[in-house]
Amino acid sequence: MHSRLFFAVLICVLVAFSGCSGATNRKGYTRVTKSSRVQKKAEIGYTFTGDASYYGKGFDGKKTASGEIFDRDKFTCAHRSLPFGTKLKVTRIKTGASVEVRVNDRGPYSKKRVLDLSEAAGKVLGLDKAGHAQVKAVVIE
Repeated sequence: MHSRLFFAVLICVLVAFSGCSGATNRKGYTRVTKSSRVQKKAEIGYTFTGDASYYGKGFDGKKTASGEIFDRDKFTCAHRSLPFGTKLKVTRIKTGASVEVRVNDRGPYSKKRVLDLSEAAGKVLGLDKAGHAQVKAVVIE
């Protein structure tokens, strides 16, 4: 009797805690959830560095997390927590090439990356050839 009760409680606890992390969709991407701590306001001058990539064709015409329709030819990006509409100056560290983008989506879904840039922004930084690169991003607006 006690073992049935133990397993019933254990299953309830596991089910309850499974909802605390980001949910995964059919393609294996983790959705950004409330626990991702989206910032209310971005400090101008806030700077971060890390690996960035770009996304384009497969997402063109689909809704972004902000509700905006993704256009790979616009200068936009995905960031996990910066508010939608935040403008960034993104500089590729190796080459010094830079581009200004606006946050309109959540991501990147790869934990190794700090930004996913639109295809147009990625091309300015040469990511269409490299795939990904180390960048420095500064909040400008």
